[in-house]
Amino acid sequence: MASSAYAFLSFVFYTIFLSFGSYKAEARRFNDISSLVSKGLFDSIFLHKDNNACPAKGFYTYNSFIQASRCFPQFGRTGSSITRKREVAAFLAQISHETTGGWATAPDGPFAWGLCFKEEVSPQSSYCDSSNTQWPCSPGKSYKGRGPIQLSWNYNYGPAGKALGFDGLNNPDMVSNNSLIAFKTALWFWMTEQNPKPSCHNVMIGKYKPTAADVMANRTAGYGLVTNIINGGLECGIPNDGRVNDRIGYFQRYATLFNVSTGSNLDCEDQKSFS
Repeated sequence: MASSAYAFLSFVFYTIFLSFGSYKAEARRFNDISSLVSKGLFDSIFLHKDNNACPAKGFYTYNSFIQASRCFPQFGRTGSSITRKREVAAFLAQISHETTGGWATAPDGPFAWGLCFKEEVSPQSSYCDSSNTQWPCSPGKSYKGRGPIQLSWNYNYGPAGKALGFDGLNNPDMVSNNSLIAFKTALWFWMTEQNPKPSCHNVMIGKYKPTAADVMANRTAGYGLVTNIINGGLECGIPNDGRVNDRIGYFQRYATLFNVSTGSNLDCEDQKSFS
């Protein structure tokens, strides 16, 4: 009788153990970014990234994106389902503009050609800020735009490399030679606050708290503020800027694919830049 009871209890505990293990696996799957961005959705977003006309053909893989996102557990996993999807759509839209190969009459439209380039073409300078002594430039190195977010300047390569485990100052080419590192730098930029700039992540999840200076500069929350964070010095405060409109076009297409709205304040034409 005792042995039968023991066997029964063992069976019960074993069943609970298996169920708990299955629950944890399901929870991990739900919390993974792949629950929001399937391989099929990724491919439908980036219809032409592997086109023969794209210099980055074969570089930006789905697996690299998913693996890189796991290093930033708050990305796309904060807030409601709508907030999470909108943030991911916004991130993918911004990196699409930065790497676009589209044009007005391109096949499938101008907003189907994201991730076409992996480094800046014909840079106008080496992007070395020699006044920045914390992240000094390495002789002969160019800190031109590279990767999905087109990481630029020594003061970005240095801290990105430190955070991600590569020598950004001495080996900036790593960003255009390693797909995983490339996506990690884009996500690092997206998730990292660079005072006085908030992080793009906090803006998209509703945690941005404008300072008095932000209010005076009309830096209101929304996708337009993300554009301001990324390249406001060149694009914001300009009525109907084509570059800003391109970023918006990508976001609108991706938001539709994610079945969410874009939210308000899409442009930054009435905002002052941070610099």
